[in-house]
Amino acid sequence: MGKALDFTLEKKCSDTKARAGTIKTPHSVIETPVFMPVGTQATIKTVNHRDVDESGFKIILANSYHLYLRPGHELIKRAGGIHKFMNWKQSILTDSGGFQVFSLSNLRKINDEGVKFQSWHDGSMHFITPEKSMEIQNNIGADIIMAFDECAPHTATYEQTKKALERTTKWAEICIESHKRKDEQALFGIIQGGMFKDLRERSAKELVEMDFPGYAIGGLSVGEDKSLMYEVLSYAPDLLPENKPRYLMGVGTPEDLIEAVKAGVDMFDCVMPTRIGRHGSVFGKNQRINIKNAQYKEDFSPLVEDCDCYTCQNHTRSYIRHLIKANEVLGFSLISLHNMCYLQNLMKKARKAILEDKFSDFLEENVYKIPVR
Repeated sequence: MGKALDFTLEKKCSDTKARAGTIKTPHSVIETPVFMPVGTQATIKTVNHRDVDESGFKIILANSYHLYLRPGHELIKRAGGIHKFMNWKQSILTDSGGFQVFSLSNLRKINDEGVKFQSWHDGSMHFITPEKSMEIQNNIGADIIMAFDECAPHTATYEQTKKALERTTKWAEICIESHKRKDEQALFGIIQGGMFKDLRERSAKELVEMDFPGYAIGGLSVGEDKSLMYEVLSYAPDLLPENKPRYLMGVGTPEDLIEAVKAGVDMFDCVMPTRIGRHGSVFGKNQRINIKNAQYKEDFSPLVEDCDCYTCQNHTRSYIRHLIKANEVLGFSLISLHNMCYLQNLMKKARKAILEDKFSDFLEENVYKIPVR
């Protein structure tokens, strides 16, 4: 395993666990730490592929659960795979669909073989097993694919979390056996264990023995308090091999990214930048701006000073506020693009600081307060 992906660890921070590296896939070279935008339905909501590409993103996500339901993984295979289907020339990662399926608490039933669930789209019934997840992701054809896992809720008991861990380990073994495109697609394992340190240690030990080309930390940012997430992050990355990429799933606020980079994580994804962008919320220097506020009506400055994204280089707060208040899609698109680029640039600055042994200075300059909801 691992022929489809090469990871080079370039530098480790001298006073934290932060690291910088490169990931090479068949479609691009990705500098880490990296934020990966989420294109659930093979598109990043409201943002044109051209703008994403020209902004320098080397990897995005697509969701195998949603693509399986619509338009179907077999259709994508007939189209020549996800890259040709959506005309995206850089790298793509697909998740296994596990999180989406398990979040359908009232529409699914789990057993040791897999998950039976009802489609949110048309009410049809489906049964996804680890073997089926691999078939779906092999047909979709992303550069990085994920093992099928059970993501226990953060409120799960010790025994419930332990059971989910055991299924995750069993399913990981089946995924390795069922993965048919090892030379083209790198399969990552996902460690589980909830908020219990001994279960995290057990999950990591069992999956590391399987020698995946990369590892994800699952089961975080699923509703738990940030202090709990940060507690798990304080030790979970250390459980994973140093010479392989570490991926924290579903995390995408500036404060969370910085905390995770400091803990030794390399890769991140989240719908946050585009989701909040569609509500007029803007990532800014150590703050979050609500562009709908009246104070921006005649503010002819860019969304964020010194930001080199297309939005900030070409449009003002006043204009974008007008678009959002008028419910124009262009406004959602411009803010979403800025938010994605803001996180991308934050990770570029973190990488530069790591390479120059100035990560402590980076931390002092980037202190984000958790926004009040």
